[in-house]
Amino acid sequence: MNAHPLEIEGVRKVFTRKDRTKRQRPLERRKREVVVALKGIDLTIERGEIFGVLGPNGSGKSTLIRLVSTLLLPDSGRIRVFDHDVEHEPFAVKRLINRVSVDAAFFKKFSPIENLLYAARLYGLNAKKAREDMKRIMKRLGLKEETFNQPMEQMSRGMQQKVAVARGLLTSPILLLLDEPTTGLDPHSKRDVQKFVREIREIHDATVLLTTHDMEEADRLCDRIAIIDEGKIVALDTPDRLKRSVASPEGGKTTLEDVFLSLTGHRLEEEGE
Repeated sequence: MNAHPLEIEGVRKVFTRKDRTKRQRPLERRKREVVVALKGIDLTIERGEIFGVLGPNGSGKSTLIRLVSTLLLPDSGRIRVFDHDVEHEPFAVKRLINRVSVDAAFFKKFSPIENLLYAARLYGLNAKKAREDMKRIMKRLGLKEETFNQPMEQMSRGMQQKVAVARGLLTSPILLLLDEPTTGLDPHSKRDVQKFVREIREIHDATVLLTTHDMEEADRLCDRIAIIDEGKIVALDTPDRLKRSVASPEGGKTTLEDVFLSLTGHRLEEEGE
């Protein structure tokens, strides 16, 4: 494939929600508030990149991931995944991507193996090979073999998140969408996931779009980073160039957090949008 893994042109997304600021009278229609989540986003990701998106809560970064994964449709603009339009060719796009999110859903009464086998069948994978791959991936992510067959509801939040990552990697997608994949993981588990993401890029020639609240993770993993605020990209460059563009407030070495604070005025918090 010679096309770019991801091309986003002038994408705008608007939501409406009920205005709850005023008390509603009987039979009175509640007014709807318009929320512009994305305001004309332009972005092109190159083959083999690990591309990071940083932004405050409510900035639109998770909305962007959902648009690319065909869970939402843009109100205007275009999104293409390897030249397939997400709006007009969603099934072609879904064959090329997989998504790992912080709010991953499972059959909680089922075990990790059962959940991953279900995902394998949805993607038409060979059951025997998929079973071998899923065990290898879960072990690589630090899950113990005795947990493979216990119900998901008995597992910790961090362990469940590792299963979510394993599910996303099982299909060897050529565009992997990671929406805060290491939230809830301990530092050692985070390193396991980050190392495996690099391996996926190197071994399977995958491209990765990553949102994260972890500045060190973004600095360590990403080839380029876009900082998004109030639905707009306010900066886009390599981590090193971004850090060189802003002076440290204490006169020391500039960090990505310094850059983020300078451009958005917000601290990055681990909360959902």
